[in-house]
Amino acid sequence: MGTKVAFKWSRNITPSQVMHLIKKERNIDKALAIFDSATAEYANGFRHDQNTFGVMISRLVSANKFGPAEDLLDRMRVEKCDIKEDVFLSICRGYGRIHRPLDAIRVFDKMKEFQSEPSQKSYITVFDILVEENQLKVALRFYRHMRDVGVPTSVASLNILIKALCKNSGTMNSALHIFREMPNRGFTPDSYTYGTLINGFCRFGKITEAKELFEEMKARDCSPSVVTYSSLIHGLCQSKNVDEAMGLLEEMKSNSIEPNVFTYSSLMDGLCKDERSSEAMELLETMISKRCKPNTITYSTIINGLCKEGKLHEAVEILDRMKLQGLQPDAGLYGKIISGFCDIDKFREAANFLDEMVLGRTLPNRLTWSIHVRIHNMVVRGLCTKSDLSQAFQLYLSMRTRGISVEVETFHTLMKSFCKKGDLQKAARIVDEMVADGCIPEEGSWTILLGAFWDQRMVQEALEVFQAELMSEFTEADVEMHGKAL
Repeated sequence: MGTKVAFKWSRNITPSQVMHLIKKERNIDKALAIFDSATAEYANGFRHDQNTFGVMISRLVSANKFGPAEDLLDRMRVEKCDIKEDVFLSICRGYGRIHRPLDAIRVFDKMKEFQSEPSQKSYITVFDILVEENQLKVALRFYRHMRDVGVPTSVASLNILIKALCKNSGTMNSALHIFREMPNRGFTPDSYTYGTLINGFCRFGKITEAKELFEEMKARDCSPSVVTYSSLIHGLCQSKNVDEAMGLLEEMKSNSIEPNVFTYSSLMDGLCKDERSSEAMELLETMISKRCKPNTITYSTIINGLCKEGKLHEAVEILDRMKLQGLQPDAGLYGKIISGFCDIDKFREAANFLDEMVLGRTLPNRLTWSIHVRIHNMVVRGLCTKSDLSQAFQLYLSMRTRGISVEVETFHTLMKSFCKKGDLQKAARIVDEMVADGCIPEEGSWTILLGAFWDQRMVQEALEVFQAELMSEFTEADVEMHGKAL
């Protein structure tokens, strides 16, 4: 790392002093330098212990510096420092957080090399990471391995197994079977077990089954959590039972369970799809008054609903609120507002939002490319129909500069508009660039362009004949006047 630490250690360094300094230092490289400089004080009798190593490894994992963290693990073994499983598990969880589950297994396997036998807690942690990361085949193999090595079955391990089986509609029945068998094996399902199954049924549109489990859960004095309520509310909204979902929101409040951003966003989505965007707006105000911060999904849901109902003024207001909160609208969101203005023939407003999107550096990526192409072409063609050719041409040039594909229909519209205006130079340029892009103009386009050039040529010739006649008349009159004078 090469970071120097400019302070003097006291004669008697203690592990707690080192830990305090490492925790306090925000810069990870400086924290590691503190750790190393303490090691340099071996002459004073200080050696790192499992606590100082543990804190430093935890800091490195939080900063996604997994190489240095694993190096410290090896150093603990060299220095014959006692290693507890929590140190390994902090690294495993870190790998799970950054979606590298196979590295989590690798570190778990390292435990035996370090003469640290994994406990039930370690097995359950790794099993959960594999399921969370959808490594279901590996997870089920790992579960069988747990059984083979004699790890006792528990409610926690069965909950994770049920969660794995709830990931696919084809294995939902197996999940339900294990759940029904739990009491016979001496295990009592908890709120997490019920919540997992309810979430699974809702995900696959089996709302009746989800509702039955929800009622059973309450009958057994198993309190639903905010996650379980939110799963059911989301499922009800997806199946167009919005009023029933709103009833659950009231039930949550009466049970003193605070809805979260997912609860509110799900309800707003249901209301907007039911063309009840004004109720969704009221819910947004309630949410904010409860100090629950809307996120990008919340705002997107309402803006989509408002645009669908043609309430563009309100949609723009919500977009502004979103930006004031420091959230950047994406291309899809701008696309909805721009399309909304295009639908009511307000192409200048649409062009202004297109400019705002570009200035806000909402750049095309693999997922949003088609949205950028569609809205840019739509606005250029719209501006042409409104005879705002100057702005249409500027936007066309901007598209070419930024590599956004120009559609054949847009080329034709621009070319026809310039021909109609009599700006044949620009019309010819459009055709040139169209051909350069590999688009072959249709026969009608050539006819219009050639016709315009021909008309201009005929006008030019007529002007020349008229000018010639005029000049000859002046000349004749001049000769006649001179003759009289003589």
